[in-house]
Amino acid sequence: MFSVRSLFQEIVEDDAAYRLFCSIAAGGEAQGGWENGRIAALLPESQRELAPKVARHGADEDKHGRIFHALLRRRGLTPVEVPAATDYTMLLERRGIGLSHDRLRRDEPLGERDVVTYLAHSRVTEQRAAEQMLLLRGYFGDHPEVGRAVRMICHDEENHLAYCHEELLRLARAGHGRTIQRILRECALAEIAVHRDVSLAVMAHMGRILAWPAARSALLRAGILAFYGYERLLGWRRMVSLRMPERRNALGGPAASAPEFV
Repeated sequence: MFSVRSLFQEIVEDDAAYRLFCSIAAGGEAQGGWENGRIAALLPESQRELAPKVARHGADEDKHGRIFHALLRRRGLTPVEVPAATDYTMLLERRGIGLSHDRLRRDEPLGERDVVTYLAHSRVTEQRAAEQMLLLRGYFGDHPEVGRAVRMICHDEENHLAYCHEELLRLARAGHGRTIQRILRECALAEIAVHRDVSLAVMAHMGRILAWPAARSALLRAGILAFYGYERLLGWRRMVSLRMPERRNALGGPAASAPEFV
């Protein structure tokens, strides 16, 4: 019987599909690591206390990229080029969401508005990442090949989301509340559209690799579009709410290493 679990199981068990999945994931994590590293270096003086946390965020993302590459190596596989239509980070940038790579390459300090934009963008995308990793942990947390990696990344993504909530609430108390809510809404509506497009592109590639029948591909496409419809109507609201997390100061220490994946 077809299910989300069986879909992921099929991908994990097929070398070509697994290779594409890990390559897409590694590429996105590497981009996130670079972005956070540049933001940490460019923070304005008024927000310099954030630098260690932003740097920790970037170090975590770099670690996740290395983990996905290590998972490929363990199976004797090498990364493949990531199709442009599946590049979540760059598609968001093209929609004007977050801080552009062009801006981050310039050696000019960020302003407080830039910091708000960064944290709001991160709050939305980390919501997605945390949800996806919780899903994978439920299915593969005990898997002998990928279980430890999934559990480690899931823990980190929950830390990242907690950090975004806490820092945005701090900035809201400092007078940025209306700006935060406006940017969160803009980011959430753009993100759900990009997530739809990337999901459709990834499933199209997986369908070709795994030789899915047309009916199965059509069913998956319909499911993705239906979920987008729900998110467009109501689901986006979960991405813009702010609450003090149970994990306080979640990124207040050094990034945990993962020597077993290096």
